[in-house]
Amino acid sequence: MEGAKDLMNLVTLTEIPFKIDVEALFKHIHLHPDSDDAAQVKQMVREAEAIGRPKAIYQLSFVDDKRERQVVVDGVTFSSRILRVNLDSVHRVFPYIATCGMELQAWSDQFDDMLVVFWADMIKAMALTAATSALHQHLQNHYMPGPTATMNPGSLSDWPISEQKPFFRLFGDAAASIGVTLSSSFLMTPNKSVTGVQFSTESAYVNCQLCPREDCPGRRAPYDETLFEKYDLVR
Repeated sequence: MEGAKDLMNLVTLTEIPFKIDVEALFKHIHLHPDSDDAAQVKQMVREAEAIGRPKAIYQLSFVDDKRERQVVVDGVTFSSRILRVNLDSVHRVFPYIATCGMELQAWSDQFDDMLVVFWADMIKAMALTAATSALHQHLQNHYMPGPTATMNPGSLSDWPISEQKPFFRLFGDAAASIGVTLSSSFLMTPNKSVTGVQFSTESAYVNCQLCPREDCPGRRAPYDETLFEKYDLVR
């Protein structure tokens, strides 16, 4: 892919195709294409496509040490029993950061109407999806890890959002190179950004299996309470 820059084990993706599926967008925001608001949304789509620059970085990292509830990756310690169990037989991992891009964040900051902000957020979410899809495809093409699973800091109580701090330490200045920053409360800017660790696996692990939240629009697998026994966790 054009725009890929490989520095040691770090890969930066900056030229990621971004084309909005307008029909899917209307479904996500529950808006009929012939409604009074449709013209404004279509204008927002044109603007977003013109300026949107989704980006991503990932790197090949190695597991240095495994403790009871901790994993050390490239000298950085992460505290999570689930991550420790999932990486039990894994020696290399692929941490990543993906974002809708600071260009779309600046564009969305101009809106103050709550409904329009919601539309803009959905557009940014689509840009983030473009970034993560490009990242995962690039990783598969270049490293051929086979079947993989992903864990994300903050998605489970066992690996809380505070773990973003060591995660960003793992990347050093690279996160800023794609315009992503971390606040003192561990929230990322742009707000439609995501961090994660992708790793080879023979199981079909998905974070959703350990998350009891009901009616989650992003759910990809049913909640499985029995998995808590496997990971030796108490809710």
